Amino acid sequence: MNVGDMSYTCRDCKRTFGTELELELHRDNCAQGQLFCQECGDRFAESAGTTDGWHYRCPNEDCEGSGIGEDIRRVTDVRLEAK
Repeated sequence: MNVGDMSYTCRDCKRTFGTELELELHRDNCAQGQLFCQECGDRFAESAGTTDGWHYRCPNEDCEGSGIGEDIRRVTDVRLEAK
C-alpha cells in the first residue's frame, strides 16, 4: 500500500478524508464528536478536551470535570440518556 493510497476516517461520523490534516481539521468541527461536561455543563470539541486521545478533562479553567464516561460524556450519549 502506498502512502498516497491511505485514507483517514472519523471515528464519530465515519466520513473519510485523504489526509491526516483534513481529518484533524474535521474533528474540531464534527458535530458527532462534541463532548459535554456534566460538572459545568460546557460543550466542547474533542480536541479541546484531550491532548493524547486517552485522558480527557474539561477545558473550562474553573471546572474539575474529567474522564470519559465519568464527568465528560459524548453529546450523543447524553441525548440518549435524556430520552
